[in-house]
Amino acid sequence: MTEQLETQVETERRADSINLSDVASAKVKSLLEQEGRTDLALRISVQPGGCSGLRYQLFFDERTLDGDVVTDFDGVSVVVDRMSVPYLNGAMIDFVDTIEKQGFTIDNPNATGSCACGDSFH
Repeated sequence: MTEQLETQVETERRADSINLSDVASAKVKSLLEQEGRTDLALRISVQPGGCSGLRYQLFFDERTLDGDVVTDFDGVSVVVDRMSVPYLNGAMIDFVDTIEKQGFTIDNPNATGSCACGDSFH
């Protein structure tokens, strides 16, 4: 019973802000340590387009812009510009490291539509 409760806590998602998984948080910390930088935040922004109607940009940034929303995840700062906030509330950023795929992923309940990727390359 305890294990099940812990899993629920780990996957609990806030709908009023962006979410960063423990795995993604650890990866961001690791990358920042490799760079020797403690002054950088993970910036996430949204642009229209892409298969789901949204394209994401994730990068390290030392700047803060007017209207930025900063969320702290166990010492990792995630910054979202004010125009992107409505599109990212409730989204979960994770990091996957498998044979097939490595990188950050975004599970966003706000994204509409999906790809029929087999049809995209005709």
